[in-house]
Amino acid sequence: MANIISASHLTLGYSNNDADIIKNANFKIKKGDFVFITGPSGSGKSTLLRSFYGQLKPKSGNLLVGAQDMNKISKKKLQELRTYFGIIFQDYKLINEWSVAKNVVLPLIIAGYNADVQETQAKRLLKHVKLSEHADRLPLELSGGEQQRIGVARALAKNPTLILADEPTGNLDEYSSNVIWDLMENANEQLDATVVVVTHRIPNIFSIPYRHLIIENKGIYEVH
Repeated sequence: MANIISASHLTLGYSNNDADIIKNANFKIKKGDFVFITGPSGSGKSTLLRSFYGQLKPKSGNLLVGAQDMNKISKKKLQELRTYFGIIFQDYKLINEWSVAKNVVLPLIIAGYNADVQETQAKRLLKHVKLSEHADRLPLELSGGEQQRIGVARALAKNPTLILADEPTGNLDEYSSNVIWDLMENANEQLDATVVVVTHRIPNIFSIPYRHLIIENKGIYEVH
């Protein structure tokens, strides 16, 4: 099975003068994997995720994402690569002046899909995240858990090949957390999406096979 992400002697940091955050890491994430990445606060979990979507380039070593060399990738190629991603941010990153439905279909708007496709996908996804009745409301009128569910729906709008999630259930109530885990399990099983989740804690109830990578002392190790 093909590798979606491959790291060889990967070292990450925010400048050449700063201390390394991840050092000399080697790992592979295959197509269709569901991967949890855990580690103490400040260990570099979010930093690693940023390198996957090109916000941070490696200091040294090699990182391939979707067969693209993240050391050398051009802006144009990076934009193209990101069209295959669904990214779930810890702080939601919703557009507060836009309706819930419009926020969900933002990736489709950017990609130039017509209004009928947008409307159909918004209805389908809002039903999945159990927010159909809030389609015309603004994000700030909803709870934090509901806003994060909008973020997850938006990440799934284009049926992504790779889903990257940064603490997607960090501060959420149990109901919203369960909705989000169910959605990501379904995306992995039904869409064959590769899912990579940075989290402090793996959920107790999880019904599909997964891999567990842990960041310790700047290294990345698989827990079996």
